Amino acid sequence: MTTTLSSTITCPFCGHAKLETMPVDCCIHFYECTGCGELLSPLPGKCCVFCSYADVPCPPVQLALAAGDASGCCG
Repeated sequence: MTTTLSSTITCPFCGHAKLETMPVDCCIHFYECTGCGELLSPLPGKCCVFCSYADVPCPPVQLALAAGDASGCCG
Protein backbone atom coordinates (compact mmCIF):
# COMPACT_ATOMS: atom_id res chain seq x y z
CA MET A 1 0.00 0.00 0.00
CA THR A 2 1.18 3.48 -0.83
CA THR A 3 0.53 6.15 1.75
CA THR A 4 -0.24 9.73 0.89
CA LEU A 5 2.37 12.02 2.44
CA SER A 6 0.73 15.37 1.89
CA SER A 7 -2.54 16.75 3.10
CA THR A 8 -4.30 20.11 3.07
CA ILE A 9 -4.91 21.24 6.62
CA THR A 10 -7.66 23.84 7.09
CA CYS A 11 -7.86 26.06 10.15
CA PRO A 12 -11.29 25.89 11.81
CA PHE A 13 -10.85 29.44 13.12
CA CYS A 14 -9.94 31.44 9.99
CA GLY A 15 -10.43 28.94 7.15
CA HIS A 16 -6.83 29.24 5.91
CA ALA A 17 -5.79 26.08 4.06
CA LYS A 18 -2.22 24.93 3.42
CA LEU A 19 -0.74 21.83 1.82
CA GLU A 20 1.65 20.21 4.31
CA THR A 21 3.92 17.18 4.25
CA MET A 22 3.09 14.64 6.96
CA PRO A 23 5.69 12.58 8.83
CA VAL A 24 5.49 8.85 8.13
CA ASP A 25 6.28 7.57 11.62
CA CYS A 26 4.44 9.79 14.08
CA CYS A 27 1.41 11.95 14.72
CA ILE A 28 1.55 15.75 14.94
CA HIS A 29 -0.26 16.94 18.04
CA PHE A 30 0.09 20.69 17.52
CA TYR A 31 0.02 22.87 14.41
CA GLU A 32 0.28 26.65 14.24
CA CYS A 33 -2.00 28.08 11.56
CA THR A 34 0.01 30.13 9.08
CA GLY A 35 -3.04 32.31 8.49
CA CYS A 36 -4.09 33.45 11.96
CA GLY A 37 -1.45 31.94 14.27
CA GLU A 38 -3.95 29.84 16.23
CA LEU A 39 -2.43 26.71 17.75
CA LEU A 40 -4.48 23.69 16.68
CA SER A 41 -4.61 20.48 18.70
CA PRO A 42 -6.40 17.19 17.94
CA LEU A 43 -10.16 16.95 18.31
CA PRO A 44 -11.44 14.51 20.95
CA GLY A 45 -11.07 10.96 19.67
CA LYS A 46 -8.58 11.92 16.96
CA CYS A 47 -4.86 11.14 17.14
CA CYS A 48 -3.45 14.25 15.49
CA VAL A 49 -4.16 17.56 13.77
CA PHE A 50 -4.12 15.94 10.29
CA CYS A 51 -6.84 13.46 11.30
CA SER A 52 -8.77 16.38 12.82
CA TYR A 53 -8.46 19.20 10.28
CA ALA A 54 -7.00 17.87 7.03
CA ASP A 55 -8.36 16.18 3.92
CA VAL A 56 -6.13 13.08 4.28
CA PRO A 57 -5.46 11.29 7.61
CA CYS A 58 -1.89 10.86 8.83
CA PRO A 59 0.21 8.00 7.36
CA PRO A 60 0.08 5.81 10.50
CA VAL A 61 -3.72 5.92 10.39
CA GLN A 62 -3.74 5.29 6.62
CA LEU A 63 -1.66 2.15 7.21
CA ALA A 64 -3.84 1.01 10.12
CA LEU A 65 -7.00 1.40 8.04
CA ALA A 66 -5.43 -0.45 5.11
CA ALA A 67 -4.58 -3.32 7.49
CA GLY A 68 -8.20 -3.53 8.60
CA ASP A 69 -7.81 -1.74 11.91
CA ALA A 70 -11.14 0.08 12.03
CA SER A 71 -10.07 2.16 15.03
CA GLY A 72 -7.51 3.94 12.84
CA CYS A 73 -5.55 4.87 15.94
CA CYS A 74 -1.84 5.31 15.46
CA GLY A 75 -1.14 4.94 19.19
